[in-house]
Amino acid sequence: MGYDDEVDARGVYDAMAAAYVADESNAYNSLYERPAMLGLLGDVRGRSVLDLGAGAGALAVELVARGAGPVVGVDVSPEMVAVARARAVGATFVVGDVADGALRAFADGAFDLVAASLMMHYVRDWEPVLGELARVLAPGGRIVFSTHHPEMTARAFPATQGKDVALVCDRWEKGGEGFDVRFYARSLAAMEASIAASGLVLERWVEPQPLPACEVADPVAWERLTTLPWFVFGVLSAGACSS
Repeated sequence: MGYDDEVDARGVYDAMAAAYVADESNAYNSLYERPAMLGLLGDVRGRSVLDLGAGAGALAVELVARGAGPVVGVDVSPEMVAVARARAVGATFVVGDVADGALRAFADGAFDLVAASLMMHYVRDWEPVLGELARVLAPGGRIVFSTHHPEMTARAFPATQGKDVALVCDRWEKGGEGFDVRFYARSLAAMEASIAASGLVLERWVEPQPLPACEVADPVAWERLTTLPWFVFGVLSAGACSS
């Protein structure tokens, strides 16, 4: 079912597309998650990159600017993709549900790098998606994904404690409007089991720190992000074929 009816990632992101783009310079994205993602991807010059859950294209803009190519973004929200196409000149974007077969459009070994930025928590069943990522990853390639840290979700949503996978609902305020956003909280053990089942190898977990500029730009976010890991990053490879 992909992003099932309980989550409806397409519907909520279509609804908040304009407000989301206006707020994408917030500390959690611009001074924490995105810099960490770019750092873990490393030197992207001349490398083909799949931007999974591309949203409004903020990461794709950076990838193109750093010399990556081709850069292909996939997102479930047509409204977000429309924004991405307008701003990320040099990248290509496709509307599709990665958990419902969208990756089948790509050839085996099509990408040197895959960036899955804050999107896997919208997917209920990880194994089919990770299996497809293993297929489209070129020999020696690398996958970097970010998702909600289990420690953060356990504190914010106590009912998730002790559960491998749990559906939760969060209230986001964007542009003066409120949006109910549903996603799946997962334990590290559940993530690792899905990664192993897909045939991929977990190279390492990374708990990033915000950029120093965050302390001045958003002291509240700085306090939160330096005392509790908000997101966790997984770096994956195809194992014996990886560099």
